[in-house]
Parts: sequence; structure tokens; C-alpha cells
Amino acid sequence: MSGAKLASFKEQWRLVLVLFLMFLCVLAIGWKVSALHIVERDFLQSQGDIRTIRTVPLVANRGLISDRNGEPLAVSSPVKSIWVNPQKIGAQHSEIERLAMELGLDSDSLLAFMERNSGQKFLYVKRRLAPAEAERILALGIDGVYEQQEYQRFYPQGEVAAHLVGFSNVDDVGQEGLEFSYDGWLRGVPGRRQVIQDQRGHIIEELNTIETAQPGKNLELSIDFRLQNLAYKELKEEFATRRAKSASIVVLDVDTGEVLAMANQPSYNPHNRKNLNDFSVLRNRAITDVFEPGSPIKAFTVTAALESGMYTPDTVIETSPGWMMVNGHEVQDILNYGTLDLTRVITKSSNIGATKIAFEIGPDPIRDVLERVGMGQVSGTGFPGEQGGVLPNHRSWSRIETATFSFGYGLSTTALQLARAYSVIADDGIRKPVSLLKLDEDNLRALRREQVIDKTISNQVLAMLETVVDPARGGSARDARVDFYKVAGKTGTVHVVGKYGYEENLHNSLFVGLVPASDPKLVIVVIVNEPKGDEHYGGQVAAPVFSRVASGAMRILNIAPDDLPEDAFRELSSL
Repeated sequence: MSGAKLASFKEQWRLVLVLFLMFLCVLAIGWKVSALHIVERDFLQSQGDIRTIRTVPLVANRGLISDRNGEPLAVSSPVKSIWVNPQKIGAQHSEIERLAMELGLDSDSLLAFMERNSGQKFLYVKRRLAPAEAERILALGIDGVYEQQEYQRFYPQGEVAAHLVGFSNVDDVGQEGLEFSYDGWLRGVPGRRQVIQDQRGHIIEELNTIETAQPGKNLELSIDFRLQNLAYKELKEEFATRRAKSASIVVLDVDTGEVLAMANQPSYNPHNRKNLNDFSVLRNRAITDVFEPGSPIKAFTVTAALESGMYTPDTVIETSPGWMMVNGHEVQDILNYGTLDLTRVITKSSNIGATKIAFEIGPDPIRDVLERVGMGQVSGTGFPGEQGGVLPNHRSWSRIETATFSFGYGLSTTALQLARAYSVIADDGIRKPVSLLKLDEDNLRALRREQVIDKTISNQVLAMLETVVDPARGGSARDARVDFYKVAGKTGTVHVVGKYGYEENLHNSLFVGLVPASDPKLVIVVIVNEPKGDEHYGGQVAAPVFSRVASGAMRILNIAPDDLPEDAFRELSSL
């Protein structure tokens, strides 16, 4: 073979070899493409979905809390929270500084925080931002920074209803008050949805909802915010004026047992988290704090006396000289009232009169009456920390224990419990449960009513309590009067227990009032703890608060007057 032919053959062979190799490459590529599309299609598709399709939570909206008329007391509004993936953002110090600056955070602190948690994939940076602010943060385009939909709790009425409503924490879990008691009812059930996200975490497309979020159920309270606001305002003013240690007020519906208003001082702003660590401010004193009630117990001492059959409203009791020694202890009245009938024992709030009644009938009948009206028992509202007080049950009563028990020492109660007890007198001797929730028609029909005091006796005691507010009959609570309405009630002035016994110059001032007395609709309890100044009697400190609240309540609830002057009555009749 010549050299020329050999060279030509070699060139042809090379061409064939190259073409063959190219064919093999094309065949291999074709095979790989086919394998990717056919053999490995499902695997690759699933891996791609893992990297783009995400299951994100659907946050459930917490239920609304409102008053009995639909006024919102606690609502949830949508907000955004910013979170980061430290593994993705890495050590991009400049980016972290940008993020900190936009969020108003210290950059060094944020950097140190992320370095400490560098192994984590999820860290909250700032919670509960306005949606527009969150979008501004995401617009920075920082890798590893994301947003999450949440809800923030707002309390439109602020401190006015704070003690009753309570508050929830940053995770929307109830911490105090009814937010805590009914957390399971108010809290919704989160859902889940599938979305397609880009590498920055932005949602490109919503695919489907796996589980629908179920919002929490609404809670309708028994309080009337108009009364709540009035009671809070008047109590706060008196609390400040008297420079008192604390104060509470309860307004109770006699017919239904619903709490129409409940307020305490000092109060707090549920939006200011800095003050939410002081339990003395947080607790609902009207339900959780107990105290010796003092003279309001005399109404039940007199009830026991009437039930014994040994007394009538006109039975005469000698209280001269206004004091007596009992087991080495002095029991005394403010003045020497001389001879009093049973009614005037209430009118003048005679400790001597109550003591002599207790000595004659014994302490057990008095205790029995108190137990029947709910003393020493929790009222069953379900409020966290509710106290039942103390109702002593001595195996053997000393004379001094009997005496002090008759005028309200040696036992303890709460403001709500005292209101419930007086509602029995107001409602013909019938005891019923108290409620912090609005009762519908079915609940009212099923309401358990117990006749615990004879109707005649409860009406007699109610008539006696009217004299306390009547200055013409010597009553000491003239400041509790309400224009055009009859009022029944009882004052109380109780020495405070100190480190070494009862303090001479520290008192709790109380007033329990029923209005209108001819057919009571409301029981209002006012207690002012340790008022400062020259005045400390219940008729001076607590009674005026009752008067102002009761007067406003009669107008708000449109309750007809029962004590119009004759000329006004004739004028109205002629219309």
C-alpha cells in the first residue's frame, strides 16, 4: 500500500472513530435523559417538591371576649413576626447589621444571639409587627430572613376591665383572668396549607389547604361595660382621694346572679408588659382577697334571731352603758344607745346588741344562716384564684368568739361572696349561683334557686336595712342615698390585722347596698382598704361611692324610681 493510500485510510479511520465516539456520547446522553424522565422521574420530582413545596401553619384566630351588649373587651388582630434561619444567613455581619437597624435592635446583641444559636434553623427576631413593617423588612432581600402570620391580642377597654378579662402572652395563651380560665374555649385549632416558596421564603403559589384553621369560640361576659366604666371611674377617684391601699367594687344582678360590674384598685394596663410581673396589681381582689366583713354580718345575726322565734323586729335590747367586758375583752359601741329594738340594732350598728343576741341564741344558728347564704364557700365562677373565705366551726365557742362572730370578726369573705349573701336578702330569701358569663334564656330557666331564708324574715331584714340609709330614722349612711330611689344597706368599719394584732388606726371601710329597696334589682358592694385621712367609717368612705354608682346604674338600666316626691308623682301621673 502506497504512502498516499495509507494516509487516506488513516484519516478515514480517525473520522469513523470520532463519529463513533460522538455516537456513543449522544447515546449516553440520550440514555441519561431518558432515565431522568422515566426511571428517576418520581424521585427527582419528589426531591424538587421538597425543596420548593412547603407545609406552613395556618394560625387560628383567638375568640372574641365581649360584654353582655357586644362591646369588645379582647380582640385579635393579624400581625407578622420576623424569624431567621441562622444556618442560611451565616456570618453575613453586614446583613445582620442592616436587619438590626431596620428592626430597631442592637446589632451586636443580635449578632451574638445568632452566633449562640448557629445550629438552629428557626429563631424569632421580632414578634408581632404591623404587616406593612414586616413587608419592609422582607424587602431588604436578606437571605434567611422570613415572616410568619400571627395574631396579637388587643384590649380596647384597657385597665377598666383588666382584672376580669386578664391577658394572654406573646404566644396567645391566656395568663390571667378569664383569658386564662377559658383558654381552651378561646384558643382556636391551627390549620396547615401547602405552598410553593422561592429561595427567600416568599410564597409564590398556594397549592391547597390540608387542614382548615378553626377559630376560637367567642366569650360573652355578664358585665355591662357602661356600668363597668362607671364603677371603675368612681372607685378610682375615691381610691386616689383617700390614698387607700386598695379598693374593690362588685355590682350584682339580684334576679339572675350575673355580675354586671367588677373593678379593683390599683389596676394595670394589659398592653404594658413591663408592669405584668407584680401580682399584687394583677390579682382580681374582689374574688381573690379575703377580709373580715365586720358589721354587714349583723344582718345575718338578726336573721338568725328572727328564725329562732325568740325575737321580733320590735324586741327590746338594753345596750347601756354602751360597753361590756367579755372574757377580759371590751366590746363597745360608738355611743351609748340605751334601749334599742331589733331594728335599731341594725340602724345604729350596735355591737352590744349583736353580742347579746348571740349570747341568747348561741353562735351556731348565726353560723347556719351564714353557711346557707354562701359564706365560707367558693361561689363557683371558675375564676382563677377564687377564695371561699373562712367560716369558723368551733367545737366549743368561747364567749368572746361568740361576741365577735356576731358583729363580723373571726370570719373572712370576699367582696363577691358578700354581694351574693346580700342578694339572698334582696331576693325573698332565695340563693342562686353567681355568674361572670351572660346567661341566655335557657340558662335562666335552668337556674338553680334555693329558698334558704323564709321570705317573711328576709323582707323584715330588708326593711331594717332601709333605716340605715334614712337620716330621719337615725341611720349612719346618709351619704348612700340615691335621689328618687329607696336604698337599703349596711355600713362596715373593720380594724385591720397587723403584726401584733388589730391596728388601732388602720381600717377597712365597707358598704353593701340594695337598690331600689322596694324591689331590689342590684346589690353593690364597695370596700376601701386602709383609707388615709380623718375619715375612715364605711358611711363616710364607701357609701358615697355606692351612691354615685347606684345613681348612674338606675339611669343606665332604666329602672323606675320608687321614691318620688308626692308633687313629682302627681305631675308624672297627669302626663
